[in-house]
Amino acid sequence: MATRFIQRYSAGERTNHWLIVLLFLAAGLSGLAFFHPAFYFLTALFGGGTWARILHPFMGLLMALCFLVMFLKLWRYNVMNAADKEWMKHSGAMLRGDKSRMPPAGRYNGGQKQVFWLMAICLLVLVLTGFMFWQPWFADSFPILARRIAVVLHALSATVLILTVIVHIYAAIWVKGTIRAMTRGTVTEGWARQNHAQWHREMTGKQ
Repeated sequence: MATRFIQRYSAGERTNHWLIVLLFLAAGLSGLAFFHPAFYFLTALFGGGTWARILHPFMGLLMALCFLVMFLKLWRYNVMNAADKEWMKHSGAMLRGDKSRMPPAGRYNGGQKQVFWLMAICLLVLVLTGFMFWQPWFADSFPILARRIAVVLHALSATVLILTVIVHIYAAIWVKGTIRAMTRGTVTEGWARQNHAQWHREMTGKQ
């Protein structure tokens, strides 16, 4: 019997996602270059220290704007509910390979929703703090103490975001068939039924 597929993401959604990925890499690498002298060699990727310093905030801001587009489309699907809390209770068993007691998930499960909101919060903090020490445009509008605190919060948020993205990538690789959703836009009906049973029922009308 032929494999049946379900549309999960449109071409526009996938394009926006990969733009976020590319801008995240560019902003992350340029940011690391200024985080510690050991990473300063990364400025060569952007034409040297001066250009890396100029481009970093623009790349970060563009990434945040692309994420905002995604956020506005997907936030309603990422609101936590009672089923997600129950899903989280059994997530430990799932990580050990036992999916038998996992409650049916909607379009996104509890773990994915937490990743979504954590990314959104981190990016919001990065944008707000970034403006506070963005030379020469905005930094002079804030007291020096506020700018120093902003730098620390910026670094902490970037660290949390990088770790969250690593978890996101690992989960996409770990659950076989997930990456296809962001490369071709579709998932198999079997993948949907196994990992997002409620969403599968909504999309197909099948029990």
